[in-house]
Amino acid sequence: MTQSSSASPELRRTLGVGDAVMIGLGSMIGAGIFAALAPAARAAGTGLLLGLAVAAVVAYCNATSSARLAALYPASGGTYVYGRERLGPFWGYLAGWSFVVGKTASCAAMALTVGAYVWPEQAHAVAVAAVVALTAVNYGGVQKSAWLTRAIVAVVLAVLACVVVVCLGSGQSDAGRLDIGTSDGISGVLQAAGLLFFAFAGYARIATLGEEVRDPARTIPRAIPVALGIALVVYACVAVAVLSVLGSEGLGQASAPLADAVRAAGVPGLAPVVRVGAAVAALGSLLALILGVSRTTLAMARDRHLPGALAAVHPRFQVPHRAELAVGAVVAVLAATVDVRGAIGFSSFGVLAYYAVANASAWTLGSPAARVVPAVGLLGCVVLAFSLPGVSVAVGAGVLAVGVAAYGVRRWVAGRAGARGR
Repeated sequence: MTQSSSASPELRRTLGVGDAVMIGLGSMIGAGIFAALAPAARAAGTGLLLGLAVAAVVAYCNATSSARLAALYPASGGTYVYGRERLGPFWGYLAGWSFVVGKTASCAAMALTVGAYVWPEQAHAVAVAAVVALTAVNYGGVQKSAWLTRAIVAVVLAVLACVVVVCLGSGQSDAGRLDIGTSDGISGVLQAAGLLFFAFAGYARIATLGEEVRDPARTIPRAIPVALGIALVVYACVAVAVLSVLGSEGLGQASAPLADAVRAAGVPGLAPVVRVGAAVAALGSLLALILGVSRTTLAMARDRHLPGALAAVHPRFQVPHRAELAVGAVVAVLAATVDVRGAIGFSSFGVLAYYAVANASAWTLGSPAARVVPAVGLLGCVVLAFSLPGVSVAVGAGVLAVGVAAYGVRRWVAGRAGARGR
């Protein structure tokens, strides 16, 4: 496979294991846990915890594959780079397209979540302000982003710990509500797993920052499983606590599941704190999302799949400043004009397609025994993607088709130009 021919400057390696873990946690322990539980409960009924387990298994396979690849290819872009190097330019492009489009919608969704919690009547204005502020933080250097992420993760973990303690310690908690049967069938469990995967997908941010991590061959394989493991423990504790109070039916009907759970547990005074935690969590997710999308944009621009000007690296701050500004501008426009808070399914479809390419890339690395994990991950991604709600599948497939068509047109134009040159 050919490496990118771009001569654009590389980014500065400043992130250690702790920084990388925090960025992954900031992406995962974000708005997903506040937003994804309710639609997952509606899909799976009493099979919610089983759906969480399925999502965790697929996420583990994806994380293992990503960690192996990131150690070999420590450059910005994540699976865009892995697919290009292991499978060919088209598959790398498809992964990058899936990531950039799906996660740009997720950025707008997280920004609007901030607005909905902070000032519901002016949600769009607050969302745009949040995008502008976090784009400015990212512009100042990835180390500043890592510091802010540490603070956000600390706040969110403290809020989630309060929710778990209040719910499990209340007289309303009932272990009988934790039935792990499949009242809505296997299809409901798989759909819930696909929706809950939205909350696990943040560890990709560690891999997309591969060019800014110190000693990536050692740091990334350590950081990804640690971040995923912490997130899984937190999610399991929160899901069990909320289910024990609301039950699967009550959780499925909740508009703000964690706030409703603490009210049902008899501590309504904690609900405003949970709302603040949700807003802070959404800010953390948005910060990490903008980081990840801008780095994948940088990698694609280096290969001219996106405008080459976006490959520029700031001489002082050592960040892809044009890519960050472009991503921030697009997200701000979406946040100002479109309500995309229901984009969890669409985002999950795009990210599952992205990880399918990651697993297929990892499958090429080793012996037959080493191919078991990526094979399970690839199958899991395909099954979960097509188990999502029909609208999410249709929109996601349509967006991927647009990307494929754009790639084909670009190759055709390049071929015609080459033929004329001869």
